[in-house]
Amino acid sequence: MSLLYSLGVSKLFDDDPERCWLRVRRYVAYVTQALAPGSAGYGVDRMIPTGPLVVAANHFTELDPSFVGIYSPRSMYYMSKLELLSMPIVGESLRMTGAFSVRRGVGDRDAIRMARWVVDSGHALGVFTEGTRQHFGYPGPMHTAAAMIAIQAGVPIVPCGIDTFRWSPKNRRPCAVVWGERIDLTGLPRNGKGYKEGTAIVEAEILRLWRQAAEAAATGMPEQLPDGTPKSSWIRPRKTYPQLGLPSWPTDDWAREPLGPSYQAQR
Repeated sequence: MSLLYSLGVSKLFDDDPERCWLRVRRYVAYVTQALAPGSAGYGVDRMIPTGPLVVAANHFTELDPSFVGIYSPRSMYYMSKLELLSMPIVGESLRMTGAFSVRRGVGDRDAIRMARWVVDSGHALGVFTEGTRQHFGYPGPMHTAAAMIAIQAGVPIVPCGIDTFRWSPKNRRPCAVVWGERIDLTGLPRNGKGYKEGTAIVEAEILRLWRQAAEAAATGMPEQLPDGTPKSSWIRPRKTYPQLGLPSWPTDDWAREPLGPSYQAQR
């Protein structure tokens, strides 16, 4: 049962995920910093402030979406596994801030359609490119979804390297996030070959950024990286986010509802 939606919590934010994130991100930042004290972000100014884009990041722990979110100057719509968004309270909270579900291991056309809607509407799409958390201390092979969406929609990719490996509630180690420069894949063909080539480009850059993040965490979070990229604290909320006029989105299963009941298609 959809408890928070049935209680009308989403109405407090006018069913607007960006307004919801604007209101709650301060608390998310406090909790995240308490769980991983001494953490830092680098290259925050490389995040494109407006317009459609795809954010591609590696993935180690359940804390990663929070880290990416608090070190980003804008909100993002994450592709998240269906099992997570089906959880009471937690899943609903994530959906209220713009997460939508994807079924792993199958060709999920609904998730791809939703991802295209996000970028076609001018928003930032967040994708953890490996599709699942990695357990060996370094980024794993990456799927083609991020590159495919960017190439099809003609939008840039902003890569992000995250070092949160071995973080846990019992091991509250400092973690680092490093943003990279935008990657333009629009010259690649819109086919399997182009998607694989684009993925290889993004994968190499994320691996480089992850190495920078790991080095920063290992050396006590210096004020700048060896290439001069400056350190940043978490990005405080701004009141300049555009208010959304979101179109309806068709769905039949509440667990896959991307943005809340008010976005169901009129039948």
